[in-house]
Amino acid sequence: MPIEYSKETAHMNWITEIGEFQLGNLALQSGEVLRDAKIIWKSFGALNPARDNVILYPCSYGATHSDMEWLIGPEGILDPTRWFIIIPNMFSNGLSSGAGGTSDYPAVVTPWDNVTAQRRLLVEHFGIDRLHAAYGFSMGGQQAYHWATMFPDAVDRAIVVCSSARTAPHNKVFLSGLLRTLEAAPEHVGKGRFSAPPLGTLRAIGHIYAGWALSQDFYRERLHLTALGAPDLETYLKNDWEASFQKANAADRYAQLVTWLHGDISANPLYGGDFAKALGAIKAKVLLLPGETDLYFRVADNELEMRHLSQAELLPIPSIWGHLAGNPRSNPADRAFLKDAVRRWLD
Repeated sequence: MPIEYSKETAHMNWITEIGEFQLGNLALQSGEVLRDAKIIWKSFGALNPARDNVILYPCSYGATHSDMEWLIGPEGILDPTRWFIIIPNMFSNGLSSGAGGTSDYPAVVTPWDNVTAQRRLLVEHFGIDRLHAAYGFSMGGQQAYHWATMFPDAVDRAIVVCSSARTAPHNKVFLSGLLRTLEAAPEHVGKGRFSAPPLGTLRAIGHIYAGWALSQDFYRERLHLTALGAPDLETYLKNDWEASFQKANAADRYAQLVTWLHGDISANPLYGGDFAKALGAIKAKVLLLPGETDLYFRVADNELEMRHLSQAELLPIPSIWGHLAGNPRSNPADRAFLKDAVRRWLD
């Protein structure tokens, strides 16, 4: 399939590129078809002649490559002067194909579907058949786990940050609450579609998210004021959470919640629901970096996974930043911890 490049830039001493990969009509795990599917991707650095310096960096919930590239740099967590880093934008993130721009978007698009499309991008466009590492935070970590189980001979390392191999029941309760809130919007017309932007509901979603993404201790220690500079709690919720969610496309956010809900490395034809078998099939070295106070992806989930992984290390992030310990853009201490752990594992 042809690639349409939208931009190519030199950034300091490494190259970045943005491209569009056409997938055609993509058959999904559910039996549905995502018509005229595409992935928007961005790469950082240079692919070496041996094509063995590749790090795939899948997206987290609601994030695009521009939200995630802050950790890429010579002094960052992922070094583009050494590694060729590719961010494939997840379906329904506002750039790749998604519910917000596709009238007949399928009801369920799974992590399996995203990784299947990413594999085609790497093989058909870049000629890459092996990853040095799959690195992912949150839903990106679920995709990294899927890479290690779907293509066990093609992934050397999987770095899973504040994530798990299967969406836990308590996590599903949170997701169900968000889905039901979106469905209760006056603008909801059914099946995750909206007649107009449900701004009031998106505002409410932002408030719900603020209570889950950060820990009770984070708020008790008033870090929303002292570390993030808000004058008070109300301003923090308005500027940091309401504003972000009210810019979002509700159909896209709904669709990605459904994807998150279906996160399970064993729920596919390869493993038939056998979770232990799926974990045991992983040949990659796995680094699990849960947040000690994460309310979504608990340390205990990763501890259970460790029983079935042949080469793995569990290294909890000692932080009260909750889920955001794994995305520490505004948190120097957690960023340093993550950088040290990831760079050591990549070597």
